[in-house]
Amino acid sequence: MNELKKRASLILDAPDTDTNSKLLKICQLLDQEVEYYNWTGFYFRNGEKEELILGPYVGAETDHTVIPFGKGICGQVAVSGETFVVPDVHTQDNYLSCSIDTKSEIVVPIFKNGKNIGQIDIDSHKIDPFTKADEEVLQWICEKVAEII
Repeated sequence: MNELKKRASLILDAPDTDTNSKLLKICQLLDQEVEYYNWTGFYFRNGEKEELILGPYVGAETDHTVIPFGKGICGQVAVSGETFVVPDVHTQDNYLSCSIDTKSEIVVPIFKNGKNIGQIDIDSHKIDPFTKADEEVLQWICEKVAEII
């Protein structure tokens, strides 16, 4: 994961690239480097509204371009401000299905100046693939993203 952090740093620290391009490149990097990441994307708070708007992502198209706070795993993280790992999405009552292939999900919040402004969302076609190392690198990426937003 250290090599992944180095490569992500190069993307996020690039001086002449706009933020959305950087975020898309992060999604592409994670998708290419972690075989069990099957959908990777960012959601951000829509101004002061209590909803999330889909940002850059890599993976199958989703109908979930706007998610109200409290709805689904992403909506729960928007409210709780805590990382949520779902080893098996079929055991979650509040899961918003994006794909019949999705078996698990991890959502990590992004904080700027103490405010939850968004999150990174990863879906996997495997049951329970996410480790502490995944959580740590995704939290690190979210901290770096907060610096450029």
